[in-house]
Order: sequence, then C-alpha cells, then structure tokens
Amino acid sequence: MGNSGTPTGRAGSPPAASTGERGLHLAISGTYSSGKSTTTEALSIATGIPRTHAMTSREILMDLVPGKQVQELSASELTMLGLRRLEERIHHEAGQGPFISDGSVIHEWVYGEARMRVGINPGANFLLKTVKNIAGLPVKRFYRQYMDAYGAVTKARAKRIYDAYVHLPVEFTMKTDGHRPVSEKFRKLSDDLLIETLEELEIPYHVVGGSVRERVERIVEIFDLPLVMPLDEAIERADVRVRQAIEVLEQDDRFHEAQRTKSLRRRISYALRF
Repeated sequence: MGNSGTPTGRAGSPPAASTGERGLHLAISGTYSSGKSTTTEALSIATGIPRTHAMTSREILMDLVPGKQVQELSASELTMLGLRRLEERIHHEAGQGPFISDGSVIHEWVYGEARMRVGINPGANFLLKTVKNIAGLPVKRFYRQYMDAYGAVTKARAKRIYDAYVHLPVEFTMKTDGHRPVSEKFRKLSDDLLIETLEELEIPYHVVGGSVRERVERIVEIFDLPLVMPLDEAIERADVRVRQAIEVLEQDDRFHEAQRTKSLRRRISYALRF
C-alpha cells in the first residue's frame, strides 16, 4: 500500500498550502527506519517551510544517560526519554507559522504503548523477555494507567495542532544498531498503532511510499506546496545533512562502546530490573 506514491487512508480534502494566517501544520508519520528524517528535511528545503522535530533517542541519551543504548534502559528511563522528546516537540511546534514535523506528538506514546505490549526490550531473546516480564509485574498496572493517560494527552494535542498527516510505510531495512528496537514485530505493531490512532482521531492522512524523490514530489502535489528550490538539489542537501548528523552519533557510539564492560554481572543486572 502506498508504494507507488498514491495517497491512501482518510484523505478528505487536503488543506491548502496556507491554512489561515498561521500556515500548514503537516506531520510526517512513520515508524523506525521509514525515512522520515530525509523526507522531511528534503521537503523543508524544497518548500522553505521550517522542519520541526524532537532530538533522536540517541541524541537525548548522550545527555540523559551517557553510554547506554535504548535496549539497556529501565522502564523509568524510557519514560524520561519519552517525556523529553514530547517536551521538545511541544517547544518546537509552539510558533505561529507553518511547519513540517518529523514525526508527531503521538509517536512517543505509540512507541511506549508498543513496548508495553511486546515487552520493554523488544529485541531481546525469549529468556530475557521472560525475566523482564516477571520483574515488571509489580509495576505493570501503574505503567498501563500511565500510558493510557499519556495517550489521551498526546492524542488531544495532535487533534488540535496538526492539519494533516503523511504516513510513510515500512519499506526500508531497519538498522540494528542497538538504538532501534531490533524486533520486526515491534516495528509492525508501531506502524499499525500509528495508522489506528490517525483513524481514531479522524485526522486527514495520506500514505505515500516510493523513493525520497517520489515521496517529496507527491506530498508537494497533494498539498499544492510552492517550491523554492528544485527537488533534486533539495534531496541532495538533505542527504548531506542527515548523513552528517548520523556520523556525529556514530562517533559517540564508538567512543562509549570502547569503554563498555559487557560483563556477565552487568548483563544480569540489566536483565533483572524493569
């Protein structure tokens, strides 16, 4: 669905490029490794509409819990990570003008919800998942209630702030770098939850697939967006920016990996806490 770039979903009538005086608030949706960053960067450069986003999990971890990968975080640390990203999105989307959002406020809730269903470490083996499930029994009811409340808040905000969504389907292989869940089941569940939430909220959305150029070209067409730069040049600049950002993160990863002591004791301590 959406591989040809044909929009699907609850499309309705797409908002004009300028929605009132504030302009279009467009969210680009998609789960891990769906190409959101490159697509939103290229779309922003091509149209001149500012791109908003939250820091990636890896960027936040460099400050919040240096040296740790997402797979090693406890439930409380994952909660802090999600709240930090929500704070960033609200801050960057608070301006008066138009924006193109890389993700949206419901994304952090979706990933938290998916983790509740699949397990706190989606890529872990069966034994580790079993230990984690047992360790989490005393607090699971609280986290279930917390995620329900978190979901209600983010859904209400999404309904208020976004005029439309473009959803990017899962088309690319996920990089297993320790900072993304390495479970395809988790990625598929996250993707399904994103679509289900858009349907629930009745926010107009289009599923647009294909290459980055096909995606950007189709989004420009759907929303009748003006171009301030040729698409090919915008995509080339976006590729450079995204690659540079990734290189900075990978350098930090290599630095901490060289200092890690993956002892049996450390692995057991991570396994036993929820």
